[in-house]
Amino acid sequence: MIRTKRIYEPPAPEDGFRILVDRLWPRGIKKETARIDLWAKEVAPSTELRQWFHHDAGHWEEFEKRYRAELKASAAVDALLAEIRKHKVVTLLYGARDEQHNQAVVLKELLSKH
Repeated sequence: MIRTKRIYEPPAPEDGFRILVDRLWPRGIKKETARIDLWAKEVAPSTELRQWFHHDAGHWEEFEKRYRAELKASAAVDALLAEIRKHKVVTLLYGARDEQHNQAVVLKELLSKH
């Protein structure tokens, strides 16, 4: 099972294996209290794409398209899939405020198909 969750929500036992999927470390979060099992910054959107999107829901469809293209070209996705298969429950963590328009949503959908 793959879930998504904001990094700013407290860790919970039901999170299982916690993977941060942001390229940048979230502001105000201490590494020792975040309970991150893996920081998969290689699967996060490129800096250029992240800056272009700027969490503007009006750009969502184009962001999804461009991000999927980046993921398709990345060997890091296969490595992440291999890691995910080792765990019953995985939670993809992200820093964005918008819970419907962020990279973890796209990544979860892509990983769930495998």
